[in-house]
Amino acid sequence: MKYLIVGLGNIGSEYQNTRHNIGFKILDAFAEASNISFTTERYGDVAHMRLKNKQLVLLKPSTYMNLSGNAVRYWKEKEGIETENILVLVDDIALPFGAIRIKPRGSDAGHNGLKNIAQMLGTDSYPRLRFGIGDNYPRGCQIDYVLGEFTAEERTTLPERIKIADEAIKEFVLAGIQNAMCSFNNK
Repeated sequence: MKYLIVGLGNIGSEYQNTRHNIGFKILDAFAEASNISFTTERYGDVAHMRLKNKQLVLLKPSTYMNLSGNAVRYWKEKEGIETENILVLVDDIALPFGAIRIKPRGSDAGHNGLKNIAQMLGTDSYPRLRFGIGDNYPRGCQIDYVLGEFTAEERTTLPERIKIADEAIKEFVLAGIQNAMCSFNNK
């Protein structure tokens, strides 16, 4: 069985440590812990690995956040992966910093990356892992906030929170989305 694990983010060094790139950070940590590396391929950086008897394709789209659907659709079709076996890792301002919420489907909640994926797949019924980045910004400054870097305090606990997100990915692949939701939502 194959899975596509997609970390959303924006390419370029100016975005590397921003809140909006948490999907990339989670996937980088997951690959590093599994001792694999990414190669640049069509529509993104890709890594292949096995987790027990499951095949995983890890994808960091190079299409910029708002056009991530092109990469997701391409790799889904290329690898013959079912939509329910796609897990999109994304930042969420509606969740407190470090909180995790796994869902089998849902609205894009104003997130342009998720909106584009739904458009390209023709459905919003694909699993996603939302990683809370908080909403500690003045009214009208949302873009600056999500494209800003984590605070010093957040950076100290970020590795621990990313490790929990990586465990949630494993649970999703090995035990299914329902078990992952029960184990990790609001943890």
